[in-house]
Amino acid sequence: MPSTDLYELLGVDRSASTDELKRAYRKLARELHPDANPDDPAAEARFKEVSQAYEILSDPDRRAHYDQFGTQDAFSGGFQPGSVQDIFDLFFGGMGAQGPSRRGGPQPGPDAEVVVEVTLDDAAFGVTKDITVRLLVHCDECHGSGAAPGTSATRCTECSGSGQVRRVRNSILGQMVTATPCPTCRGMGETIASPCSSCRGDGRQEEQRTLSVEIPAGIENGSTMRLMDRGPAGPRGGPNGTLYVHVRVAEDSRFERHGDDLHHEALLSFTQAALGATITVPTLRETCDLEVEPGSQTGTVLVVRHEGVHHLRGRGRGDLYVHLRVEVPTELDEESERLLRELAAHRGETVKEQPHGLLSRLRSKR
Repeated sequence: MPSTDLYELLGVDRSASTDELKRAYRKLARELHPDANPDDPAAEARFKEVSQAYEILSDPDRRAHYDQFGTQDAFSGGFQPGSVQDIFDLFFGGMGAQGPSRRGGPQPGPDAEVVVEVTLDDAAFGVTKDITVRLLVHCDECHGSGAAPGTSATRCTECSGSGQVRRVRNSILGQMVTATPCPTCRGMGETIASPCSSCRGDGRQEEQRTLSVEIPAGIENGSTMRLMDRGPAGPRGGPNGTLYVHVRVAEDSRFERHGDDLHHEALLSFTQAALGATITVPTLRETCDLEVEPGSQTGTVLVVRHEGVHHLRGRGRGDLYVHLRVEVPTELDEESERLLRELAAHRGETVKEQPHGLLSRLRSKR
């Protein structure tokens, strides 16, 4: 290796931390890797230099020796192409030269999804819902083993029960070992000479099942519940997957929900708004009476405490907000019109004059 300063090779200060060294090396290794620079001997040589520099500086003892003496004694023996564990860790998330770890034997079943619709009342107080789904379940005849009754699976001779086959290839970095699922046993680690006639060796059959699901009080529209081990069964006795339950809360014409609070619009006549009144408004399961003060306007909000939705996490409930809207009549009988005109005159208010045409004369004769 040339006498160039190792820190300069990586483009970092001498005080660089371990993480800074790793980031610098990762960047340079990607730029200079032979796969990214085919037929470029200079890039390949540079790649070896920065790899060796990182190998030294990432080792606390060798880095301390280099910092003290500044010589190549700290890495006598030179760069070893077969020592590339750090490169695998950086680029492949710690798989290492042996490839990703894999457990032989039955694998978990896949995940499944289902949508369940509940009412606002159900969402507010919680409910147990029965849902019907089609799922893969363990075969009753072979009890999920996949083998015909009276027989059993045997250890795979191709992979010796590991569920993997490994292949070695040479590269510029040394020998690389890759692991893939065994084609003979499909990664199970076992083979079946006499498959079950009902499930054809899979250990599963599709059936319609009814499941009881607990919907918690306070759940919101669009929430997803994750039910471990309630999904499809795994092949050959493997554990069940996960069932995801998407909750849809139906709209309620009485209320609009905002978080754990409910909002309701109450209609008032203009006389009730002017004089005050006691009105009855709905709650989730009952009704309650509210006092409307004289002179209340459209947009006035009355609050009923603790009549909202239960808090999903924690005790208590939200509130009910009652929004008042004053209705103005669109049609009046003669007596009502007369009284209103008298009221307007009494208050000194200018109103539209009563029509005196043919239609009004006809109406007055009736």
